[in-house]
Amino acid sequence: MSPQQMAPSVRRVAIIGGARIPFARADGPYATASNQQMLTAALDGLVERYGLQEPGAVGEFVAGAVLKHSRDFNLARETVLGSTLHPSTPAYDIQQACGTGLQAVIAAVNKIALGQTESAVAGGADTASDAPLGVNDTLRRILLETRRAKSAGARLKALVKVRPSHLVPDIPRNAEPRTGLSMGEHAAVTARAWDIGRAAQDELAAASHQRLAAAYERGFFQDLVVPFRGLARDQNLRPGSTVEKLASLKPVFGLDHPDPTMTPGNSTPLTDGAATVLLASEEWARERGLTPLAYLTAYETAAVDFVGGDVAGGEDGLLMAPAYAVPRMLERAGLDLADFELIEIHEAFASQVLATLAAWEKRGLGTVDRDRLNVAGSSLATGHPFAATGARIVATLAKLLAERDAPARGLISVCAAGGQGVTAILERA
Repeated sequence: MSPQQMAPSVRRVAIIGGARIPFARADGPYATASNQQMLTAALDGLVERYGLQEPGAVGEFVAGAVLKHSRDFNLARETVLGSTLHPSTPAYDIQQACGTGLQAVIAAVNKIALGQTESAVAGGADTASDAPLGVNDTLRRILLETRRAKSAGARLKALVKVRPSHLVPDIPRNAEPRTGLSMGEHAAVTARAWDIGRAAQDELAAASHQRLAAAYERGFFQDLVVPFRGLARDQNLRPGSTVEKLASLKPVFGLDHPDPTMTPGNSTPLTDGAATVLLASEEWARERGLTPLAYLTAYETAAVDFVGGDVAGGEDGLLMAPAYAVPRMLERAGLDLADFELIEIHEAFASQVLATLAAWEKRGLGTVDRDRLNVAGSSLATGHPFAATGARIVATLAKLLAERDAPARGLISVCAAGGQGVTAILERA
């Protein structure tokens, strides 16, 4: 058999639908909810909506979380076992910081495209409220020494090394290990490099809230959002947001330089939530009488050297990897930005969205009409539970494309910690 005969054919992969719980601000309604509980609620909503309870209905479940307890080492599988999805469904975890949800979708798409499975559910969850607290490292070493001790005397000798300061837990920090800077501080550096002003950031943030509110009002999320713990809408949503109101907020990032521009209003808050997406082959969908919303047809990842690269110049800022991934993806697909009716850029910060748009324009991709950008709101309004955001965007964009009478394309751009970016193209035939 020739290599050509052995190579599998690649199939189109359909996005059937999605389900997520409303996103909540950290230490709010979901303060006592675990990643598994939130992800199970989102998955159960999807299973109920599409009748996926029977054995074999779903080929596998892939999901992840960024902030994970040790008990979450097998999060996806434990979520399946606690859900109404059949317990015979295989599952595995994946993690790429804020790109986790989209990478989970891509992993599932690849297996369906190659015929290794007919259907899959992808998603993610994160809780900033129930963040893991690490044992003080010195205390951890003492306890390990105690465990290895061969006698009672040796154990006592180890334990007497414990000091009161060792009982203070290590609290997770929103900072890059190699720079010590938070994501917000990194974004402030990039905002200065690209000369992103305060007014433009507040304008984008206000639009995000207004558009998300309008989408809820017209019932757009009725089949995408599953109520959970008393919430039916994203808690961070402020329908009355205006540029004038946002202008009154004090900056919180970049305070070591004159005229800081980044505030709590144009930056995403710490958030709890979970989201899932149902993906399948066209044959699977047809057999069940389900109409695909859209198809995922391309994707690209990239990374930048945010430690030693051109950070001050803005090219290699922590959240600028999509500025490299999107041009590569469009070149491979033979497209440019003008070929997309809708564009979804994850709004980690308003400044980061605006810097990404400026970088695309600098690279010759053209400008993006704001009427095509995040038309149903995005992370500034919904909030950003790290691993859930990618699945939220995929389901939202797929439905937005499905609402159009004519064929259409949508672009997804997600920046991620570690100087990474995950991007994808969705198409409505």
